[in-house]
Amino acid sequence: MVGLILLLMIAVPIMEIAVFIQAGEFLGLWPTLLTVVLTAAIGTALLRHQGLTTLKKVQESMNAGRPPVAELFDGLCLVVAGLLLLTPGFVTDGVGFLLFVPPLRSFILGGLVRRLSVSMHGSYGARSGPRDGGSDGPTIIEGDYHEVDARDRPDPNDPDNTLPRR
Repeated sequence: MVGLILLLMIAVPIMEIAVFIQAGEFLGLWPTLLTVVLTAAIGTALLRHQGLTTLKKVQESMNAGRPPVAELFDGLCLVVAGLLLLTPGFVTDGVGFLLFVPPLRSFILGGLVRRLSVSMHGSYGARSGPRDGGSDGPTIIEGDYHEVDARDRPDPNDPDNTLPRR
């Protein structure tokens, strides 16, 4: 993971510089700079609009008693998109604008959910079960216990539950 971050920290600025040079040659200096400023302004407007919509969806999910997992993931994608659009460059702007596309965010979330469920199933499923030579019988949980006599239980009429029953 650290290697990937280091690679991105080196590769992204190099790509941005190369694209800036190409855009400068094609468009000229001022149109290139204006395009960078314009993408930041458009990104800010999109972030405001979609961010408020996502916040409203989070509140609706919470009011309906559903966990707002997809909505919170959308919010995280929008934050990342906003950061990428505020970073000067065409490559980061392109990735940032892609994160504003709801079907793409849903696709990414679906992939993450599948990856996490396979990962979790693999880590739990590898410990027991017929695949690794385990039995198909009931699950046995080992533990220690001690019996509690009714006289040792706290008095239910005691508000502090500190007095034993008599």
